[in-house]
Amino acid sequence: MNLKKKLGMGVASAALGLSLVGGGTYAYFSDTATSTNTFAAGTLDLSVDPQEIINVDNIKPGDTMLRSFELVNGGTLDIKDVVINTDYAVTDAKGDNVGDFGEHIRVNFMFNVDKLDVPVWSTTLADLKGMSPEAVKDQFEHLFGDEWGSEGLVAGSSDLLYVQFEFDDNGADQNEFQGDSLELTWNFVGSQTEGEER
Repeated sequence: MNLKKKLGMGVASAALGLSLVGGGTYAYFSDTATSTNTFAAGTLDLSVDPQEIINVDNIKPGDTMLRSFELVNGGTLDIKDVVINTDYAVTDAKGDNVGDFGEHIRVNFMFNVDKLDVPVWSTTLADLKGMSPEAVKDQFEHLFGDEWGSEGLVAGSSDLLYVQFEFDDNGADQNEFQGDSLELTWNFVGSQTEGEER
């Protein structure tokens, strides 16, 4: 037998040996089980209806404006509490303002429909804007706690709220505010309830 044949036979024998060894590794019984799992996060979807709560002109000291709005939880998770972040910009028509127009706009929060003449909390826009988020949260947790109970704003529900704006007549000269306007922005921020064992 020549060298080529010997080498060819050696390679074939080695290949056969390897295939037998490889085949031998799968000679035992086996089984496979597969687990497919899903984690789907819920949603917080807080909205206010109507988006424009108030739009009024030609107001004068002593005027009051009662408005209602709904906070709507359109998400799949309950909302524990809601905080209002307040901001506003004053347009000084004559450029003569010494004071802040926001200090003269009082906000009377009224949650009880049967007692619309009794505010549960009264403050000015200037004070509301200057409050820390934690102070606003504490105030609204107290107020909404009475209205909502321990459940908060349940997913798929809404709450009707009333607020009265008042151009406070302080009995002093307020002529500097004639012709002025104030653009109010309220951002309502809802927070989830505590995590739980699921």
